[in-house]
Amino acid sequence: MTTNTASKWSPADYAANAAFVPALGAPVLELLDPQPAERILDLGCGDGVLTEKIVAAGAAVIGVDASAAMIEAAQARGLDAHVVDGQALEFDCEFDAVFSNAALHWMLEPEAVASGVYRALRPGGRFVGEMGGEGNIATLRSGIRAELIERGYTLPADDPQFYASVAEFTQIYGAAGFAEVDARIIPRETPLPTGVVSWVLTFRAGWLDVAGVPDEEREDIAHAVERRLAPKLRRPDGSWFADYVRLRFTMRKPG
Repeated sequence: MTTNTASKWSPADYAANAAFVPALGAPVLELLDPQPAERILDLGCGDGVLTEKIVAAGAAVIGVDASAAMIEAAQARGLDAHVVDGQALEFDCEFDAVFSNAALHWMLEPEAVASGVYRALRPGGRFVGEMGGEGNIATLRSGIRAELIERGYTLPADDPQFYASVAEFTQIYGAAGFAEVDARIIPRETPLPTGVVSWVLTFRAGWLDVAGVPDEEREDIAHAVERRLAPKLRRPDGSWFADYVRLRFTMRKPG
């Protein structure tokens, strides 16, 4: 959730159709292991569902996100949350840890993110998180692209997301000064309780903007994408899943 033009969020749609995102962030929270009295930055906090859990552990947490609508939803939960571009962090040695879940892949200037996180941490501080990794939602992306092209829409050569390989991610964060960078790819077929249609309308609203799709055509396109991808993403019992691939990581700022 950044200034990426393909990133557009409705808190209501996100709550209805994307509850699996914070739910599946539980293992990353365990990896963070927030401690009472720690000061933690939640980078790309969205509507604050996971931020609340970090606060519940006793940490002092600041949430940042580039979506004003999502920050408003986070603030409605009583959280200390602010509209901030994750590619332009201005914190200086303020945090014991930085946490990020399902957000970094929307930030297309990863070197700027890495340097900002490094600067935000105190010496010895840790950065823990998860993002889309190399190959993430390849089937969904290709299905949406094929449907739009078939309908005559002109699209950029590349979809605007940063799905890093382990080697690329490790190089970027190592160059920023981090030590003990541990990154791993985790293929994770992810259930879509509300189907592909809702996923397209929730997670690709901004991409449909980029393609110039008018509002009145979007639901029809989403249904067409679902039909197109049924052979690959619908299970025999009729349930749907997304071909997610995650990159989970930990690292430290040298102390």
